[in-house]
This record gives sequence, structure tokens and C-alpha cells, in this order.
Amino acid sequence: MNSAARLKDYQSTRLQAMRSLFEIVEQSSEGTVIVDRDARIVWINERYARRFGFADPALALGQPVENVIPGSLLREVAHTGQPILLDMLDTPKDPLVVMRLPIRDEDGSLIGAIGFALFDELKTLSPLVSHYLSLQEELASTRSLLQARQARYNFAQFIGTSAPALEVKRRARRGAASEAPVLLLGETGTGKELLAHAIHAASPRSRKPFVSLNMAAIPETLLEAEFFGTAPGAFTGASRKARPGKFQIAQGGTLFLDEIGDMPLHLQSKLLRVLQEKEFEPVGSNEILFSDVRLIAATSCDLEAAVRHGSFRADLYYRLNVLPIRLPPLRERPDDLPALCETILGQLGGGHWLTPEALARLARHDWPGNVRELRNLLERATLLNDGVRLDEGMLAAALGPQQLLAPASPAAGESYRQAMQRFERELLENALASAGNALEAAQRLGLSRSTLYRRLASLGIPSR
Repeated sequence: MNSAARLKDYQSTRLQAMRSLFEIVEQSSEGTVIVDRDARIVWINERYARRFGFADPALALGQPVENVIPGSLLREVAHTGQPILLDMLDTPKDPLVVMRLPIRDEDGSLIGAIGFALFDELKTLSPLVSHYLSLQEELASTRSLLQARQARYNFAQFIGTSAPALEVKRRARRGAASEAPVLLLGETGTGKELLAHAIHAASPRSRKPFVSLNMAAIPETLLEAEFFGTAPGAFTGASRKARPGKFQIAQGGTLFLDEIGDMPLHLQSKLLRVLQEKEFEPVGSNEILFSDVRLIAATSCDLEAAVRHGSFRADLYYRLNVLPIRLPPLRERPDDLPALCETILGQLGGGHWLTPEALARLARHDWPGNVRELRNLLERATLLNDGVRLDEGMLAAALGPQQLLAPASPAAGESYRQAMQRFERELLENALASAGNALEAAQRLGLSRSTLYRRLASLGIPSR
């Protein structure tokens, strides 16, 4: 067979295949309609015409396709030449799964479009639709978890332009560019957690999870499982499904361990192994998992003293203390008080402002609870007063029995440290007496309950 005959045979076969395909789809589908380049109907089968209220298909000929099939997109296909291979079309009866294709002449010019209604019910597609919806739910859940694990703060939210505050931010930015562990040191309420978020947000790991765990908030018996996860049925009452730990959840990102000074000794050794070997085993499992986690730790206690007393491992301390950042207490950066107050009052809303006398009185206060205590005081003051102006007396009333006082003058021969301890003792005893219990006293002081108990124990004050 010569090339001309072969080409003719190919063209004949192609036309026959197209005709057969059209007949098969037209017969098996729920409807077929053809429009010209102006989207006017030139042919519609009887079954499709009846669905849209035309007993005689001839009555639909020549009409714009939207007049017969509301919501049709055949005009778009006839205009652009782009097929719409699978779509949903709402009809008065039931939704239809439809396919729309352009029609071209022998020269390739666009002359119209054809539409097929493939199914009159969705049961045929239900397995596919169910699988798709399931994937969508999993994707939405994963996105939600990732959003919940993202850093919530940045360096701009660490308020302060004093020399101590600027030094903290300088060190923290340097730490953000490194993979080395960061150890945040400072009293409660100084902003350690905020700074940990900011370091993660400025680091190359910012798109990965930020996971935090407070050592003082988890019972000691559950800490190991929280850290490393559990294998199915690892202990009595455990789930039959594996439960991931914080190291697995934080994979590729940052793990923030708050109040690390409260970590039990037996867990310290296991944490040290993870930091050194980059691997761990879930509780009740023999499987070794690789760990790619950047660690930021924080504490309000004196870790060097804890090492000397034997309550904190020296080797773990040296491993964590690569880049220590001390967050100064509020009393050491009084120049930041105006900006902090303005920011906090702005966040609270209501347009409140402090008089110069009120600011001066705040500057004389010792702030054992630091920024957290300041926010607590300002929020209470805004709730107790109707006006937007907050003066010195209003702040004193908001604090209640704990008057805004400077530390008492030291007794003869009393050192600064002794005077501060005496002031703190009086402050805590007054707070306990007025509140009636430790939890309420901690809330009034802007302290965590664990920190309050630790301070009471160090001063020999019985808790209630």
C-alpha cells in the first residue's frame, strides 16, 4: 500500500472511530447537546430536552444554550476552545456529571461545542468522591495542626529599647541563625517563651513545627511518654495505637523546653543522649527513630546551683549552655516601662493611658512577676475604672492590699540581697494572706504556681 492510500485509510479509520465514539457516548449518557460558535443549540437529543422541559427537541433548536440549560458553560468552551472534561451541573431534578468538548472543522477552526451528561446520579462516583473528601479532611487537619505549631511571636513583640533589651535581641538574632541549643535564663514573666517563638520564627526552620513542653506542668510519670511517644500498648491503659511524642511532632523544627530545671534526673540522661546521638526510642518500643530537632530551653532557676547540689546533670547543663541568653527582670530596665505600658494598653483596647505620676510610681515598683505582672495589673486597672485616664491612685486600688511600694530601706548592716529577700518575703506573705490560697496568690502576682511554690520554699514560707 502506497503512502497516499495509507493516509486515506488512516483518515477513514479516524472518522469511523469518532463516529462510533459519539454514538456510544450519546447512547449511554443521560443527554447530549451541540451548539454553534455563538452557543446556539443546533442539536439536542430527546432525553436531554425532556429533562429541561422541552417535550419536542425541535423547540430548543436555535435558542441560546443558557435559555434551555441554565448554568451551562458550553458558551465558554465554544469561545475559548478549551475542554471542560469533568464538571458538576445543577439541574431541577438531580445534579449531573458533565463533559464539554470543543468542535473544530477540518481546517482546525473552532465551530462550536458539544456537551455530554455522563451520569444522572452520583452513586457511580461515590467511592472516588469519598476518597477525595477523606483526603481533603486529612489535608485540612494537617494544615490546622501545622498552623497551631507555628511561632506566634517575633522579635518586634519583645518590647524595649533599653541597653539590656537590645542586648537580648542581639544575642537572640544570632542564635536564630545557628543550629546550636539556646538556653534562656530569667525570672518568671520576663518573656522567655516569647523569645523562643521569635528565635524559631527568624530561623531557617520557621516553616517547620514549633513545639513547647513545660516540665513543671506534666506529671513526672508521664514526662517520658510526652517526650518520646509510646508504642502500641506500651503500658497498662495505653492506647493500642502508637502515640507520637514531642520529638516526633517537632521533627525538622524547634522543641522548646520550658522550666527545664524541673526535669527529673532520669529523664535528663535520656535527653542528653538524644542531643548527642540524634536518636531516641519511643516508650515500649525497640525501634530507634532519628531526631532532627533544634532545642531551646528555658528556666527561672539557677542551673549552676542545681548542678552543684546534684539535682541537674553537669554534662546536660554544658550541652544546653552553648548560647545562654539572660533576660533581665523588669526592674533592671525601667526605661522600657513607658513603651511596655503603651503596648499592653493598646492590646487591651479602650484607649486607656497613664498619667506621668502613675508611670513614675510603676518605675518604683520591684515587679517580682515582671512583664506578666505588669500586664495583669494594667488589665485589672482598665476593668475597674470607667474612664480612659489611669492615675497613681487607680493603680494602687487595682493592686489591692499589695501596695505599689518600693523595697523598704535596708536595716543597718543589711546587704542588698538580704533587703531584697526581706521585701520578697513580705510581698509573698501579704499575697498569701489576702488571697487565702497559693493559686489565687500566684495569679495576683502574675507568677506561675510552680514558681510561687519554689520561691516560698526558698524563703521558708509555708504554702497554703
